[in-house]
Amino acid sequence: MILWLDLETASTVPIKAGAYRYSEGARILVQAYAEDEGPITAEPFDGAVLQRLIDSADTVVAHNGGLFDRVQLARHGVTIPVEKLHDTMAIAYQHSLPGSLDMLAGVFRLKASKDKDGKRLIRLFCVPNKKGGFATPETHPEDWRKFLDYAKTDIEVMRQLYKKMPTWNLTPFERRVWAADQAINDRGLGVDVALATAAITAVDAAQVHLAERASDLTLGVVGSATQRNALLSYMNEAYGLGLEDLKGSTVEKALERDDLPAELRELLVVRSQASTTSTAKYRALLDCVCADGRLRGLKQYCGASRTGRWAGRLWQPDNLPRSTIAGFKGEALQEAIEIGIEALKLGAADLLFDNVMELTSAALRGLIVPRAGSTLAVADLNAIEGRVLAWLAGEQWKLDAYARGEDLYKVTAGRILGKRPEDITDDERQQVGKVSELALGFQGGPGAFVTFATAYNINIDKLADRARETLSPAIVEESTKGWDWALEQERDTRGLSRDTWIGIDAIKRAWRMAHPKISRFWGDLEDAARAAIENPGDEYQAGRVTFIRNAAWLMMRLPSDRCLCYPAATNGEEAITFMGTNQFTRRFERMPTYGGKLAENATQAVARDILAHGLVLAEERGFEPVMHVHDEIIAENCTAAELSEVMSIAPAWADGLPLAAKGFDCARYRK
Repeated sequence: MILWLDLETASTVPIKAGAYRYSEGARILVQAYAEDEGPITAEPFDGAVLQRLIDSADTVVAHNGGLFDRVQLARHGVTIPVEKLHDTMAIAYQHSLPGSLDMLAGVFRLKASKDKDGKRLIRLFCVPNKKGGFATPETHPEDWRKFLDYAKTDIEVMRQLYKKMPTWNLTPFERRVWAADQAINDRGLGVDVALATAAITAVDAAQVHLAERASDLTLGVVGSATQRNALLSYMNEAYGLGLEDLKGSTVEKALERDDLPAELRELLVVRSQASTTSTAKYRALLDCVCADGRLRGLKQYCGASRTGRWAGRLWQPDNLPRSTIAGFKGEALQEAIEIGIEALKLGAADLLFDNVMELTSAALRGLIVPRAGSTLAVADLNAIEGRVLAWLAGEQWKLDAYARGEDLYKVTAGRILGKRPEDITDDERQQVGKVSELALGFQGGPGAFVTFATAYNINIDKLADRARETLSPAIVEESTKGWDWALEQERDTRGLSRDTWIGIDAIKRAWRMAHPKISRFWGDLEDAARAAIENPGDEYQAGRVTFIRNAAWLMMRLPSDRCLCYPAATNGEEAITFMGTNQFTRRFERMPTYGGKLAENATQAVARDILAHGLVLAEERGFEPVMHVHDEIIAENCTAAELSEVMSIAPAWADGLPLAAKGFDCARYRK
């Protein structure tokens, strides 16, 4: 028997704090349910009744049931076994569909629709009013009857969706991955609440000081360094600075000048410090941390719907800034952060550090701590995307180099520059090897290279000069022709000078010559996808992935047998297009793709499957993962050596893919 389930709840805690924190102040108002195709019931919550229904069901279906309904019920003593629960939001995400029930209903053109009065009823019964109270069945009997009817609508939508949505990725292994995900979200992440509170106090005090200093330096014309437009006008008028904006990168570039008056230089430094936004994460943490000092619900399973990777939620641990303190590197940096954390807690950070904003930004990772008496094991998959891309495309020389444990940044730089890896300098490793590996694997050109080079503070102009002098004259000549062509076609040259564009484009061409299989892979992927779209039911292979069209769905079958889905894919003259969720507008709309993007999707998806395999093994061995960020796992009940060993075990389907992981044990998270 299938039990269809939905809850209506009210809480004194805002839902934006996350389901777990929300549950600490929540009441379940209504339970709406149906058995199989039977009538829908909506009634006041009765835990005993609901538990009997759950126990008698073979399957329980709920939308966002994993990270909402299950969590709320557990707080009220009702248990839904994870192995019984099917979450229609998770199933939608598995197949690159939007997670919103309303949007899904629109995608599948379902007859059932939300009551237009529903939002008013939700605000009335579920959200506290200005006095902190709620409407009740006694105070609003007529609206309560409407509310019960409204509660039935999601059940009908779910029943229809469950039958219409694809189930290709609802495999036994993915069920294990989802179960591990639920356990990790339930377990939560230990955080140092005292540090967060102290950091907020220090930031507030620093902002007052910076505002006073900005006022002094501008003779009272500007009241605070956060008054962007007023400050920009003052600096341009008083000093003739000529800045177009006060973005972080603009201010940093201005500070590189050696002709700035001392007052202007200090004003720019004050602006840079005052506009630090990463410190807002301290307040975000306190908003959603649970009463036991742990953050929960930080990961959305398959939230990156194109690849099936997890998406960050609430505190967004995936977006923590790089820890930096001017004048410190390596272990010295970590020691400085540790000292800074203790100083923050003692309220003395401003006595030891000139830039409190920089310190609080650097200390963000240190908010993550183990439970009392334990340590954190942190392990990271080494160069996983580079390994996966080479494996998918069959770039054997690169796989062999990974298997031998070679430094691939040096190997790649050597192949581009025509030098032995051991002769590659540290600068060449970073500027040519690392940036090329990060920027060029997915058909990127000068624009992508510049983006990554900027992130690593590399001087593009100097690197381009060096490339034109070092690389083969034939390659440089081809890049020169490419520049002329780009101008004729009015292509975007990213504002680069002629010589710089040619130098960076020459590095791109040298990288592609060194990676013939990967370069061919991009075109093979697009050709296979286009052929599959035109010939439903036939399979077309590109490297280690296979394309097939099933009705309106283009599917890319990965080596793991999981499929990436491209709904309503069509062949356009300039690009393949499909329906997907736009990450900026959050709308489900038509989007383009091409060979390089398909390679990126495949690579990131397989890297995700490798991480998922490691998470499942770690969970099943009792290692207690508490968080995973990108290609890294953090756990509490194991050592980093044990965790690294598990993460390095390749799944049966990944024959020939050399994996490696390494990590460290710590009392406070760091990078």
